[in-house]
Amino acid sequence: MRNVVIIGSGPAGYTAAIYTARANLNPLLIEGLEVGGQLSITTMVDNFPGFPEGIMGPALMEDMKKQAERFGTEYLPGMVTQVDLSHNPFRVFTDDGETQTRTVIISSGASARLLGLESEKKLIGYGVSTCATCDGYFFRGKEILVVGGGDSAIEEATFLTKYASKVTLVHRRNQLRASKIMQDRAFKNPKIDFVWDTVVEEIYDINAKTVKGVKLRNLKSNEVTDFKCEGVFVAIGHVPNTQIFRGLLEMDANGYIVTHDGTKTSVPGVFAAGDVQDHVYRQAISAAGTGCMAGMDAERYLEQQGH
Repeated sequence: MRNVVIIGSGPAGYTAAIYTARANLNPLLIEGLEVGGQLSITTMVDNFPGFPEGIMGPALMEDMKKQAERFGTEYLPGMVTQVDLSHNPFRVFTDDGETQTRTVIISSGASARLLGLESEKKLIGYGVSTCATCDGYFFRGKEILVVGGGDSAIEEATFLTKYASKVTLVHRRNQLRASKIMQDRAFKNPKIDFVWDTVVEEIYDINAKTVKGVKLRNLKSNEVTDFKCEGVFVAIGHVPNTQIFRGLLEMDANGYIVTHDGTKTSVPGVFAAGDVQDHVYRQAISAAGTGCMAGMDAERYLEQQGH
């Protein structure tokens, strides 16, 4: 019988582990498919407080993991395949079997939707990004491309004009899906160009480990052209990793877990932290903050239950 099982190993999960371990609750953290979360596939992190020179994403996650381990966190590699939240103790299933627990902290994160290109995968962190707030600073004075047509794409493109010399937004349709006010702002911005009815077929150069340009294909004429740029931001949305909790917890229309009074979910004793419940900020520091809250909420809940 566990006091706390934490599902997911990004900044939210590791911070929840630090807090619950320091409270002598001996948490078990199930690491998931991407150990360290989205930061494990980023390069330099310049906006996490306490690192004036910046820190590599994987190194930051490794340090958080060691810190949680120092206080007694146990780690279980692998994925959670199923949960039973119908009564307490809850049951959490992995390929290795079943764990019973009095509380669950869900910090399984969200995954950025990608274009699905092999070159995109290989160049993430080397000129391909899914987060303008995280990486925009590295593209000062450069020409960059943003892919997408919704609110997040327009938001990213507009934000990036603070740094880039020019931003070209590529969209597969001939009009944007973004809200009218955001469209107007983007159309008025002299630094933003638009390429309509077009998709990105290829990003290069893998061998140089840096973005030098893309191949664009016009969906109407089928014409393929080369387009020079020094960065590609993919802004076609995020998907919260909450599939196994569908029907068990209250969620919004996009699958994000709804929380109230801090990190409490619709089931007492189950808490959610990080990108599974935050589709607005999606930063390492805000995820870590909600991880701290979830750890404290779980501790208080256990205290109230007499454990």
